[in-house]
Amino acid sequence: MRTRVKICGITREEDALAAAEAGADAIGLVFWQRSPRAIDPQRARAIAAAVPPFVAKVGLFVDPTPEHVDAVLALVPLDLLQFHGSEPPEMCRAFDRPYLKAIAMRDEVDLLESDSSYGDAAGLLFDTFRPGDLPGGTGHAFDWSRLTPDVRRKLRAPLVLSGGLDPENVGAAIRAVQPWAVDVSSGVEELDAEGAPRRGMKDAARIAAFMEGVRRADA
Repeated sequence: MRTRVKICGITREEDALAAAEAGADAIGLVFWQRSPRAIDPQRARAIAAAVPPFVAKVGLFVDPTPEHVDAVLALVPLDLLQFHGSEPPEMCRAFDRPYLKAIAMRDEVDLLESDSSYGDAAGLLFDTFRPGDLPGGTGHAFDWSRLTPDVRRKLRAPLVLSGGLDPENVGAAIRAVQPWAVDVSSGVEELDAEGAPRRGMKDAARIAAFMEGVRRADA
């Protein structure tokens, strides 16, 4: 099985094109204004228009109002919605779009209960939880062994792995978890002089290296 790839936190047309040219299946556009990778709907519309066919456009929201989601959808041709907060199932399914539900890997989270609650999700995205940090794109991985073979077998929704993935560790992550897809943001961003990611600015070479890591793991 080929592992699908989403490059999230896209803020520039050239980064969307770099993701598509490297073979990514989807790009993520962030509509949560507290994120350093947030963009407004007009900017997202321009990026979406630059994306070639068969690359999905995913809109990321964190506890939005229905009006906010509707306003974005009125301008941006999103293929998939991604809810990264505490949205109830009825909120996620209210917009006539397939959706991903992010599950923050808190110590107390019941993974199978989450799967049951969001049984109609297009996928469950498991991401790192760090108190006081961003709800996604933290650059930190969680303990992949928590996604045990038994849990993975019982999940009804396809498993999307996120949190701290980068070109160096994505192969090990795929071999450990065997996800349907992986989702990366900070791991393919440009690095500043201190080696910290420049949030929202992707690095085409790191995107290509990430995709190569995925292909090698799949092979």
